[in-house]
Amino acid sequence: MSAPPLLLFDLGGVLIANSTFERLNRLLPGPLDDGAMRSKWLHSTAVSRYERGEIPPGAFAAAFVEEWGLRLSPDDFLREHYSWPSGPYPGALDTIRALRKRHRVACLSNCSVLHWEKFSGFMGEFDFALSSHLLGAMKPDDEAYRRAFAACGVMAEEVRFFDDTLVNVEAARRLGARAHHVVGFDELTRTLAAEGLLPG
Repeated sequence: MSAPPLLLFDLGGVLIANSTFERLNRLLPGPLDDGAMRSKWLHSTAVSRYERGEIPPGAFAAAFVEEWGLRLSPDDFLREHYSWPSGPYPGALDTIRALRKRHRVACLSNCSVLHWEKFSGFMGEFDFALSSHLLGAMKPDDEAYRRAFAACGVMAEEVRFFDDTLVNVEAARRLGARAHHVVGFDELTRTLAAEGLLPG
């Protein structure tokens, strides 16, 4: 089987441990189930503007606290928000390095300037490191994928995509990518192995 031209990975919940929804749920007046939380996050005006790079961190924090009804100051919320992605999963760095010996490897994340800077060293492990705040478009919007594919010099059909959010996976599939819904690093590695993409 020939190697796919590009392996494209989401970061949070796939390669980087991310407690966003669990930690945010503790701050809400009433808890939400996972599906409702993800939907509310994806449709949040504050999140969308921030992760498209339209507003700075302070403005995001103030807007988010008001929109979600949190009993935190914007500064306290921003410190809390910064801590939600904690770092690459054990083994993630070695896996990316191993994959990169045989494939071109990229990441595409809905991300903010603060979190992008936090993991700047990890981003250097990819052939292409792409973020919504730099692209000006967020998954699952078609434009985010089109800009990412163009930046990597590939057609959608040449991409294997891995993401922990189902609507993002479905959007990539509609554009022609071979996309996999994986939740967590263990599920990612099982999928990579099943697809014959892991070396050895």
